Amino acid sequence: MKINGFSFVLSTFLLGLPLLAQGPSDAKLEISEQTLRAHIRFLADDMLEGRGPGSRGDALTQLYLQTQFQAHGLSPAAPNGSYVQQVPLVGVRTEALQMVTFQKGDQAIELKYYDDLIVNAGRPVEEINVQDAEIVFVGYGIEAPEYDWNDYKDVDLKGKILLMMNNDPADDPELFEGRRRLYYGRWDYKYDSAARQGAIGAIIIHTTPSAGYPFQVIQTSWTGEEFELRESQGPRLDVRSWVSEEGARKLAQLGGFDLDQLRASAESRDFRPVSLGVKTSLQLRAQIRNQDTANIIGLLPGSDPLLREQYVLVMAHHDHLGMALQRDAEGDNIYNGAIDNASGTAGMLSILQAIRRSADRPARSLLFVAVGAEEQGLLGSKYYAEHPSVPAGAMAAVVNIDGINFLGRTHDVNVIGLGKSTLDKIVQEIAVRQNRVVVPDAFPDRGYYYRSDQFSLAKIGVPGVYLHSGTNVVGKPDGWGKEQLDAWVQKTYHQPGDEYREDWDLSGACEDLELLMQVALRVANQPELPTWTPGDEFEAARQAALAAGSSAAP
Repeated sequence: MKINGFSFVLSTFLLGLPLLAQGPSDAKLEISEQTLRAHIRFLADDMLEGRGPGSRGDALTQLYLQTQFQAHGLSPAAPNGSYVQQVPLVGVRTEALQMVTFQKGDQAIELKYYDDLIVNAGRPVEEINVQDAEIVFVGYGIEAPEYDWNDYKDVDLKGKILLMMNNDPADDPELFEGRRRLYYGRWDYKYDSAARQGAIGAIIIHTTPSAGYPFQVIQTSWTGEEFELRESQGPRLDVRSWVSEEGARKLAQLGGFDLDQLRASAESRDFRPVSLGVKTSLQLRAQIRNQDTANIIGLLPGSDPLLREQYVLVMAHHDHLGMALQRDAEGDNIYNGAIDNASGTAGMLSILQAIRRSADRPARSLLFVAVGAEEQGLLGSKYYAEHPSVPAGAMAAVVNIDGINFLGRTHDVNVIGLGKSTLDKIVQEIAVRQNRVVVPDAFPDRGYYYRSDQFSLAKIGVPGVYLHSGTNVVGKPDGWGKEQLDAWVQKTYHQPGDEYREDWDLSGACEDLELLMQVALRVANQPELPTWTPGDEFEAARQAALAAGSSAAP
């Protein structure tokens, strides 16, 4: 049958899917590798200085995105009627300490800044003084009533510095979903959780298995200017800190404890906070500045008079870490962020160009949203979710692109958050056409679902699709793809070495982007809206958004 010129095909023959729409020229839509490379090459160039929020490179990136949107016929779609939604930030650059002293009675240890410990001001003030703050080990620092879990046990922790483990409990598959990391395992949850206890600070213990990346990522990601939304409210910490595993071991020993035994005790619901009897004093100085970044938003109106008031979002973050104050051993101080996320932004633009080459326009509208300050804690998408250009109930779905496959074509499609919504069925049907198989997150312990921008939209109820690179690479032996991705995380992730490379094999990236483009078009054309899987953590938010009405004012 046809609706508004779009052919609807019965896909239940293969996978038992509902009727899905497919434009007559969908099969001809292809991603151009030349276009993809050109966008990455520009966005990852040294001239853009790592695209740090509020920087000259950030401004150039925003201008580039606006001109690309304009060139491909997108209407300005920010809430103010332009392409630009300003995201008001406050930046905090904490002056580095050389050493931090911890004392217990007449004994003391010193942990070296950068090598052992990273310390940042937790709120935007120029000076913070902490005197004789007690260190208390609080396990994972989690309050999860649905799992009957509370690491704090109503212990008075006001004015204390909380030492806590990264990630969430993983031994029991029925508890916190086993190895799959939940939001409870994220650093932002842990700092917020500590602040709700009235703590003055929190120190997260880094280990490579619990974080999913080495300590060098903490060193590069947490030693520059840190940003937060200027309108942020709620309880705050004075001190946000990370400690290496060896540094945490020394700290526990000073208190007369064994770190491994402390961590083992924290795997039980019966755990109670443990004071180490150790204290520290800190004097932090910071440079504070108000600085904006921006989300860049463009609209391709839908063709259906009714469905055009609903929107499919294609999203990518355009920022990275900017420039380091000191150069590395190779003389480089620019975090180019070629894969993370010049490539995702380039993928979004490549999808836009491919769709605009077609004469057909989908029934629902498409919103292309390039968000800023993702590396600072999903700030751009968080701001957009709190100040949307269209009501949450009118957002049909979001397709988020954060990094692309540079290894070549893969037999698998790696879906982050597989099982959360009916979008999975659409992904599966398109993957079958590509002779590929859909697989769940290859690294569930890393919590990727809660580390990228579709999470901000999920919190207001919008279902989303987010892919990572497959690992079963065509023509390569078993395990090769995983080895390459592990090596990239160990050596390149959030490092100056994340630069554009001509030797990337982007054939798999083009295939992934074509799949995501087809997902966006299918959602834009099918009669029904995607839904969360019954009982999903975001189902209630979706119901509330739909109840509020898709035409309600944002």
